[in-house]
Amino acid sequence: MPRKKPFSVKQKKKQLQDKRERKRGLQDGLRSSSNSRSGSRERREEQTDTSDGESVTQQIRRLNQQPAQGLGPRGYDPNRYRLHFERDSREEVERRKRAAREQVLQPVSAELLVLDIWEVYQPGSVLDFPRRPPWSYEMSKEQLMSQEERSFQEYLGKIHGAYTSEKLSYFEHNLETWRQLWRVLEMSDIVLLITDIRHPVVNFPPALYEYVTGELGLALVLVLNKVDLAPPALVVAWKHYFHQHYPQLHIVLFTSFPRDPRTPQDPSSVLKKSRRRGRGWTRALGPEQLLRACEAITAGKVDLSSWREKIARDVAGATWGNGSGEEEEEEDGPAVLVEQQTDSAMEPTGPIRERYKDGVVTIGCVGFPNVGKSSLINGLVGRKVVSVSRTPGHTRYFQTYFLTPSVKLCDCPGLIFPSLLPRQLQVLAGVYPIAQIQEPYTAVGYLASRIPVQALLHLRHPEAEDPSAEHPWCAWDICEAWAEKRGYKTAKAARNDVYRAANSLLRLALDGRLSLCFQPPGYSEQKGTWESHPETMELVVLQGRVGPAGDEEEEEEELSSSCEEEGEEDRDADEEGEGDEDTPTSAPGSSLAARNPYALLGEDEC
Repeated sequence: MPRKKPFSVKQKKKQLQDKRERKRGLQDGLRSSSNSRSGSRERREEQTDTSDGESVTQQIRRLNQQPAQGLGPRGYDPNRYRLHFERDSREEVERRKRAAREQVLQPVSAELLVLDIWEVYQPGSVLDFPRRPPWSYEMSKEQLMSQEERSFQEYLGKIHGAYTSEKLSYFEHNLETWRQLWRVLEMSDIVLLITDIRHPVVNFPPALYEYVTGELGLALVLVLNKVDLAPPALVVAWKHYFHQHYPQLHIVLFTSFPRDPRTPQDPSSVLKKSRRRGRGWTRALGPEQLLRACEAITAGKVDLSSWREKIARDVAGATWGNGSGEEEEEEDGPAVLVEQQTDSAMEPTGPIRERYKDGVVTIGCVGFPNVGKSSLINGLVGRKVVSVSRTPGHTRYFQTYFLTPSVKLCDCPGLIFPSLLPRQLQVLAGVYPIAQIQEPYTAVGYLASRIPVQALLHLRHPEAEDPSAEHPWCAWDICEAWAEKRGYKTAKAARNDVYRAANSLLRLALDGRLSLCFQPPGYSEQKGTWESHPETMELVVLQGRVGPAGDEEEEEEELSSSCEEEGEEDRDADEEGEGDEDTPTSAPGSSLAARNPYALLGEDEC
């Protein structure tokens, strides 16, 4: 009998890896061959790839992989709507890592806190969004899909041909997700574009405004969401900025978690986290403003009295609510009809659709990931009916919800439009899944150069023997100091886990507990005017009126600095759970964002 050949652990590991790769390749082939929407074969992640059809010359990274054994029920592929972004090269990732270790952070000037929409999107350039090509009823489904794929590849080719990868931001390369936007726009009577008030220019593509108001002839309502995370004066300044440049907009201020901006601040609250109790969704600020905007748009063609009656019931319910918990609240509320759209809903519906069909107004909710689209729907309904998460791409296909018998809401997946934004700012805005970032340190450096992260988190320089001495900070130092403070250690060598610390800091920024707010052009020069503006005073009074009624509805949890008690925040630092898109950070007397994070950091520093 021949002697057995030695088989090392490394060889065994390689054997298992090869087996998994072969199995994954087999499943990919099975999915692509039986996918009714796309006949193209899905490439491996290491190869160039788009959603379907011909591939562009750029490397594409597909995110949010969902485990699946073949196709789901009715041929549904759970990975069909994955985020498709351009892949950063290894050289670029290594270059940024070196910069995070070597580049000393310096506070930036006030001019760099100003965002101008003309510099971000360059209206009139190729930084557009893909349009659905013309079609007719004589075309077969296969012909229509093939035509859309060719048009999408031409769209990608124009953008990548006009701009280099270093200038372009992350944007969606998955045609399937863009098809969701086309369908939502086709079936909507009114379009809501939801933006984050901390950086609304990031979430407002002018090309979409021109298409909706021009070619489609629909009314566009701009929702400035999460107004509890910015000072009222800045909110009013952004509102007038958009009114000035886009006069056809209807602008609504909204937040699912209002707070009273007059509440005194506690600088130590950045390390505290609050939890919502009771009827939190019924206290949303903005449903009545949105109703008035829709009444002005419909001009009596749709009976919206049932919506007004619902708002009155929600206000009354929030007044007598005893904070008995979310479960009781959801059980007591009226049923909401939810329609999960399938492939049949993606069929062509005709170039011209009847407006306000059967006396029902359809309101489409579109926007970037993590701007609070699903949370806005929950706030309008008055309780949680839509699953929300801070993970970009959580909403994978559009769904419709009947708010009242005459009002239908349509929730669209988040879409990232092409722009010239720095990718670090996109990460802070929640566009890229934090858990899957290859290099998070430069985004931390981008944040720390604009707000005093070291002072807010009471960090001690890792190389400082004397805490009172001044030491230059780099992005890596901040991550290492936060890992030391929180007790984040690697498993084998017990070194400071800087990657986990960087992810934790980015989540604090995404939640609004480290608040970075950008300003419209000219805000600093007219700051006093905006602070004394009548609309600013009105917003302060309104937020105080609808804000949380008492401390008994909240509990406070201070984040441990030594990781002895791993709470909910620590689990979120490791994995993207089912957290809220609009994280409930609006409890008075508890968290930084619960009151006014901008006031804690100082308006000049945000």
